Amino acid sequence: MSFFDRLSNGWTLAMNSFKVLKENKQLIIFPVLSSISLVLVMGSFILVFLGINGWPDDSVEDSSSASNLSYYLYLFLFYLVNYFVVVFFNMALIHCTRLYFHGEEVSVNAGLRFSLSRIGAIFSWSVFAAIVGTILRIIQEESGIIGKIITGLIGIVWSIATFFVVPIIAYENLGPIAAFKRSAQMMKQKWGESLGATFSFGLIQFLAMIVLIIPCFIIGSTINLYLGIALGLMGAFIISAIFSAAQTIFVSAVYHNINDEPVKHFNQQMIDGLFQKK
Repeated sequence: MSFFDRLSNGWTLAMNSFKVLKENKQLIIFPVLSSISLVLVMGSFILVFLGINGWPDDSVEDSSSASNLSYYLYLFLFYLVNYFVVVFFNMALIHCTRLYFHGEEVSVNAGLRFSLSRIGAIFSWSVFAAIVGTILRIIQEESGIIGKIITGLIGIVWSIATFFVVPIIAYENLGPIAAFKRSAQMMKQKWGESLGATFSFGLIQFLAMIVLIIPCFIIGSTINLYLGIALGLMGAFIISAIFSAAQTIFVSAVYHNINDEPVKHFNQQMIDGLFQKK
């Protein structure tokens, strides 16, 4: 299959993900809740950090003066909470897509209840991922440019190897390390040219940003500059939520296809061509 055929298939797969989202518009609530939660988490951590360092008494210390242990412990906790929030809501969305693929009723409550039922597995994975993230950050900060390049490459490999982790910890009774190995194995066995789908999502999102955000900013700016900025940020938030939901639907569709489960709106031969044994 040629490179342009792969791109064409990837585009079709991306469109199929949007079809599922169009028929289940409530699924967009999960990335919205995830984003809001992450903003609140980040704000809380910033306030705690400033409070620990004496703000607002004009005695804020540079983070380099704090002990490395305290700094990296704080960083680990930040990663832990962020991973937990993202995986929790992504798992809820993936479960809703599974209900849809099986012809069952889809609801936000059903997704949230399922994630709550798997909260132990979510927490375990979040701890494991936070440890990995903290180690990579330590290497990045304690090494020179070579260390940054190495950690960047490791980060790419990590993203690929954990492609199926969320549905795996959702439906397979595996611990975090076993889930990581299982996901990496599935990618190794089924990996093809996923560039098509990845490129398509990125291209469509870029075009959507241009089509929506720039006009919103211009229209708002004619009234007030801050209104233009606010409308632009709102447009970016909406687009990010839509594409986050669509990409998660894509992951769910491919996972269920590999496990020989029904996948509505997705061409099985096309997915097999995207994720096929070498």
